[in-house]
Amino acid sequence: MDVLSAKTYEIRTYGCQMNVHDSERLSGLLEDAGYVRAPEDADGDADVVVFNTCAVRENADNRLYGNLGRLAPRKASRPGMQIAVGGCLAQKDRDTIVKRAPWVDVVFGTHNIGKLPVLLERARVQEEAQVEIAESLEAFPSTLPTRRESAYAAWVSISVGCNNTCTFCIVPALRGKEKDRRTGDILAEIEALVGEGVSEITLLGQNVNAYGSDIGDREAFSKLLRACGKVEGLERVRFTSPHPRDFTDDVIAAMAETPNVMPQLHMPLQSGSDTVLKAMRRSYRQERYLGIIEKVRAAIPHAAITTDIIVGFPGETEEDFEETLHVVREARFTQAFTFQYSKRPGTPAATMENQIPKEVVQARYERLVALQEEISWEENKKQVGRTLELMVAEGEGRKDGATHRLSGRAPDNRLVHFTKPDEEVRPGDMVTVEVTYAAPHHLLAEGPVLAVRRTRAGDAWEKRNVAEAAAKQPGVMLGLPKIGVPEPLPVAASGCGCD
Repeated sequence: MDVLSAKTYEIRTYGCQMNVHDSERLSGLLEDAGYVRAPEDADGDADVVVFNTCAVRENADNRLYGNLGRLAPRKASRPGMQIAVGGCLAQKDRDTIVKRAPWVDVVFGTHNIGKLPVLLERARVQEEAQVEIAESLEAFPSTLPTRRESAYAAWVSISVGCNNTCTFCIVPALRGKEKDRRTGDILAEIEALVGEGVSEITLLGQNVNAYGSDIGDREAFSKLLRACGKVEGLERVRFTSPHPRDFTDDVIAAMAETPNVMPQLHMPLQSGSDTVLKAMRRSYRQERYLGIIEKVRAAIPHAAITTDIIVGFPGETEEDFEETLHVVREARFTQAFTFQYSKRPGTPAATMENQIPKEVVQARYERLVALQEEISWEENKKQVGRTLELMVAEGEGRKDGATHRLSGRAPDNRLVHFTKPDEEVRPGDMVTVEVTYAAPHHLLAEGPVLAVRRTRAGDAWEKRNVAEAAAKQPGVMLGLPKIGVPEPLPVAASGCGCD
């Protein structure tokens, strides 16, 4: 298929890192079927537009239908254009989507993303909408074709679904009970990725450290971390998102004793109040949470710990909120992803009494953000003078062009902007720098780069870059991957609030 005849596609992704991972699979499936990715600025000007949706926010459906409405006239003027809706909101709303937006061609759920190309073709041939929602997982996402967004960093899904029953979260109802992959399959995927030049992987699960519950091994996750340490060529291992309930001492030991497991932990708190945690059905309390933080810091002194916090959960009193502030002061998070509670339709919390007035939630939210900003800055200032090895990143420094800097991620995932060296460095390469300045959300290394280490990951980025440039030439086969990096961790993970 050449440039002129290839059908184009665009995928719009909302929600957590599981959705981002699913979208990479959807891209792979469509490219296997002969589609090519539309330009970044396509804005709906594609032959197929896919919405990979999230259902955890109160206004998620309004956002979807608003976007679908904006595409309706474009579809009417573009013969053959198709629109598909998948993900959590599709799993929840099913036939409602086609009733409210009859110009949608395909609706598919979280369990059958592999069916998208077939459903698009069936809709085209039969000239009617196809709605197919599976109630259980048909194929583990990682077994499907993929179009990774990065040449040097990759998601590796180790489980899908969740066995928790948090009252604010609808994800378990939409993604199902936890289902674990075989350890051998996970390691085989990691080894294959490393063979392609990937040097950093992020183990992904709705409740990642519960891995093993499906196969009856409570230490399966720590064993998996240690096994990752034996994969030759794998430089960095991260994971998201764990749950305090399942965070055991063997996991802390594995993190501390496995050199390529990075000193970074995203540990969702949600609330510091035992009363609110009980109402949330979170199976830990403040003392347990702070005990985990203390153990991690004792074993990994330079660990950067981040979290998620929900402000204004139904029934939260001023005393409850003060308990959250207390935990923030004690834990001294590098960063906290803070959310004002919003009703998730279909969750127990949505119908609870004592919903907190918006103005009260807003005031508490602002107090929490101000405290965390202060702590983040103080913790970052402790990094000044440290020598760090960074993995060079792409697209993470918005001002890099104007400041003549590049950006990279430290082992603990802090973002560092550094002076561009005289010699060429590529995304995926490693540089050694000394931190000279700290801001609340980033660090600067304004002196000269101390060392540059060219890597296989940088080679992979360069190879992909050359291939993409060649693919843009007329008459060249398309369908090649795009350069890029996954969203910085742990931001996407925090979007669900389901950890």
